Amino acid sequence: MSRVLNRMSLEGKVAIVTGSGRGLGKAMALALADAGADLVVTARTGSEIEETAQEIEKLGRRVLAVPSDVTDPGRVDHLMKSTLERFGKVDILVNNAGVAIVKPLMELSLEEWRKTIDINLTSLYLCCKAIGPHMIGRRQGKVINVSSVDGAAGKATLVAYCAAKGGVIQFTKALAVEWAKFNIQVNAIGPGAFYTERMAVVFDDEKLGPIRRKKIPVGREGRPDELGPLVVYLASSASDFMTGETVFIDGGELAKL
Repeated sequence: MSRVLNRMSLEGKVAIVTGSGRGLGKAMALALADAGADLVVTARTGSEIEETAQEIEKLGRRVLAVPSDVTDPGRVDHLMKSTLERFGKVDILVNNAGVAIVKPLMELSLEEWRKTIDINLTSLYLCCKAIGPHMIGRRQGKVINVSSVDGAAGKATLVAYCAAKGGVIQFTKALAVEWAKFNIQVNAIGPGAFYTERMAVVFDDEKLGPIRRKKIPVGREGRPDELGPLVVYLASSASDFMTGETVFIDGGELAKL
């Protein structure tokens, strides 16, 4: 293996990926496993993370599936404790859990607003605070937060989601500065339009699909596996001098704005 590729290896590392039962979270978990990491996969739906776990095992990696609610402090603490009991350490935390409620602001209830903020943003606070003492004590760690192009550009009917994902970007910058002295790198990924279960209803529609693709300069939606190399880079020693950044992977959509 070349020196460059060797720096991308995650052999011996342990990663937690929230919201890893499907979509981008599952794709990132599989990519980390393919690069050599052992995984802890978590989401609310146990059957989904069990399927992810089975695919990771086929790659020859150790894996722990823990159903959890990342907006519940008690469940988050249980997740982190279960991880340390099984693997003894955590090297990488990928905060991917998210939800988008599509409604005009005047139709958005306070409950829906709070749900959106809690799942997309408060979960970062809870997960980082729970694993922080461990990473700080070891003086090393990688935190990768998942934002969105909608965290950098306004979009009608997604006010709460845009606010939360914009908050993820600022959370990433602030925590990166705070934890830099502990040799912990904190970065974010800002995905654009990817073909996932949630977006299939748009891209598979004969009318909506072509309209949505026209907004993307490269003329197509992203494939979940295309996030793999980026998350592996941010999780590896190759990115040790990079912190506080948000990397957008969106087919040029933001560049067009």
